[in-house]
Amino acid sequence: MSVRLVLFGPPGAGKGTQAVRLAERLGVPTISTGDIFRANIAGDTELGRQVVGYTSKGHLVPDELTDALIADRLAQPDAADGFLLDGYPRNGAQAAALDALLAADDHELDLVIELAVDPDVVTARLLKRAQIEGRVDDTEDVIRHRLSVYAEQTSPLAEIYVNRGILAQVDGLGEVDEVTGRLLATIEQFTGELPQ
Repeated sequence: MSVRLVLFGPPGAGKGTQAVRLAERLGVPTISTGDIFRANIAGDTELGRQVVGYTSKGHLVPDELTDALIADRLAQPDAADGFLLDGYPRNGAQAAALDALLAADDHELDLVIELAVDPDVVTARLLKRAQIEGRVDDTEDVIRHRLSVYAEQTSPLAEIYVNRGILAQVDGLGEVDEVTGRLLATIEQFTGELPQ
């Protein structure tokens, strides 16, 4: 199945889990900015060294560098017939950069899915995960701050994609299989194809 898809939602919405499951069913690669950052850092690439220059100081990686990493990844052969982006774009500037990148190859996004979850449920989920994984930095205040940054910077993307008629909101709460089922049904509804 050829599909160019973006999955976004607040921290703790289950994007990573769902992205891997969907990509497997769709036969396209999952492209996660976090994974790309880690791979470039591990490979000691020039881009990876630039990423470390920002993250080691606690700064966000600038849009231009993130855009360059995504462009490099989308140019790889396995992404030629489609992809599932997880964690990108995060803001309007990145959305515009992605549009330009796809338009250069006469492509566009097929669908953008927002995993909708209740902030209190997500906070509880992340606090539990922090406890299990020993993430001492993931306090309730830190989690709520991350959620407010998401609401301020990333949520406005929904309006961009609603105006294009390619945004679907899917309830991200429930058992993992239930949420996957909702996502697959949404993809089928928008694309007219049933993921295998």
